[in-house]
Amino acid sequence: MLFEVWAPRAGSVLLKTADGCRPMECDPLRAGWWTAEAEAADGDRYGFVLDGGPVLPDPRSRRQPDGPDGESAVVDQEAYTWRHPWAGRGLPGAVLYELHIGTFTGAGTFDAAAARLGHLADLGVTHVSLMPVCPFPGTHGWGYEGVSLWAVHEPYGGPAGLKRFVDTAHGLGLAVVLDVVHNHLGPSGNHLPSFGPYFTDTHHTPWGSAVNLDAPGSDEVRAFLLGSALAWLRDYRLDGLRLDAVHALADGRALTFLEELAAGADALAAELGRPLPLIAESDLCDPRTTTPRAEGGLGLHAQWNDDFHHALHTALTGESQGYYADFAAAPLAALAKTVTAAFFHNGTYSSFRGRRHGRPVDITRTPAHRFVGYAQTHDQIGNRALGDRLSASLSPGLQACAAALVLTGPFTPMLFMGEEWGARTPWQFFTDHTDPALAEAVREGRRREFGAHGWAAEDIPDPQDPATRDRSCLDWEEAEREPHAGLRAWYRELIALRRALPDLSDPDLASVRTAYDERARWFVCRRGDLRIAVNLAGAAAAIPLGSGRHRSRTGRVLAAWAPVEAPGADGVLHLPAESCVVLADE
Repeated sequence: MLFEVWAPRAGSVLLKTADGCRPMECDPLRAGWWTAEAEAADGDRYGFVLDGGPVLPDPRSRRQPDGPDGESAVVDQEAYTWRHPWAGRGLPGAVLYELHIGTFTGAGTFDAAAARLGHLADLGVTHVSLMPVCPFPGTHGWGYEGVSLWAVHEPYGGPAGLKRFVDTAHGLGLAVVLDVVHNHLGPSGNHLPSFGPYFTDTHHTPWGSAVNLDAPGSDEVRAFLLGSALAWLRDYRLDGLRLDAVHALADGRALTFLEELAAGADALAAELGRPLPLIAESDLCDPRTTTPRAEGGLGLHAQWNDDFHHALHTALTGESQGYYADFAAAPLAALAKTVTAAFFHNGTYSSFRGRRHGRPVDITRTPAHRFVGYAQTHDQIGNRALGDRLSASLSPGLQACAAALVLTGPFTPMLFMGEEWGARTPWQFFTDHTDPALAEAVREGRRREFGAHGWAAEDIPDPQDPATRDRSCLDWEEAEREPHAGLRAWYRELIALRRALPDLSDPDLASVRTAYDERARWFVCRRGDLRIAVNLAGAAAAIPLGSGRHRSRTGRVLAAWAPVEAPGADGVLHLPAESCVVLADE
């Protein structure tokens, strides 16, 4: 077997295997690369010794059985026998479901999560969006401080466990998208700096030195990241990637890393004959993120739309702190702007940022499915002081309204695990750092951050306390009880409508129409021959809908959270408090 490693600063490199250490040779055709041949089979341990130092894991390790600091292990990618043929599934018409392996079940493993995938298929979900699964120190964590970007977290089940999960999902008709983090690596267990210039002080980020995308040595760093991304798609049969915080990728080169990645994914999709969408998380409100490369964009296939979330959240909760301030003055107007123009900040002033922000979307040319819409995500729950979901403060009726706006809206909808039954379990920030100093720094940093906003230190969950993770695990028995079972049935009904009615998957943003009353707190979205009306107020609302495209039409109720009659000849819809309805023109 050929072992190779990029270590341009090393004067000597040894390959360490079970048979001992042997010298590696410089590759005459690739500067900085070292190679050696050795006998090896699936599961065999190995590592590299640079200039007489300690044994280090392979930067391209496919498995870390003993965690990020241990030796690497050989993985035979052909050893797994795939059970289900799979032609892939694209984003148009998709319903995403964000899932964290470590808390989706109490066991926190791929196999335990796979056993629950039937629930998602029954719900009508099309794509499971996995939070990061790269190795990180300890057992439990969000995954955004991962290292070993080619490997799979061993406590979840390692490479074989991920393949079993994906295979099971495909057998149920579910595609699987994986969240990958290229903008930083965890501070603990990160051995990349020992091998080469993977990071640079040319740019600085909230996590310290930036990943080296444009400084000397960046060609190999970009190849490292690109190779990792494509390996997930090829070796694990994943159906796409979610790219974490792409706005934090410091990259001054003319051809950006994101363009390279998009081109690589498109080429692999053509080779494999199945779609491989890339979904960006970006706070730039820049349509160029998903504009095709031929038209001067980056060519990613979709992006999360936090503006839609913020408008919806303020409309539902009335919160106005932090970045919600920009949306809270007139939340229904903000919601109307996002569902018709995609971004609220499209060149407008942002009080949170103290400057103008964003760029307009050409709604006549940009399909709506390029934007992912949601009421809750891991970020928007877990980054709150107590990790409280909407269910902690909203009635089932208001949660149903949120579901109606997300699942009948123009964007690709996404749910966060447990949202579909109004899970009352929080989803809190938890870590399992093995370095005591780092653990204490994270603990105190969390308390300091929220203490500045008036929270008492003792009220902030300790990220290192195992109970914090345990509280965040879904309670599956809860889903069978009322009012949770009723809410779950509502989600299923809305998803079925989205699948059955072409108007609800129409990608034409320019055709979306809205009406609203800020004071009365009702909102109506028109999509083709359908109208979705929500009443967020605590009292019944009389909503003047007119009578359809022709004034003789009255409409027909397709789905309703609470009993409601179609509007009469006067075109007025009488909608109960905290409820919603989907109407079709007659």
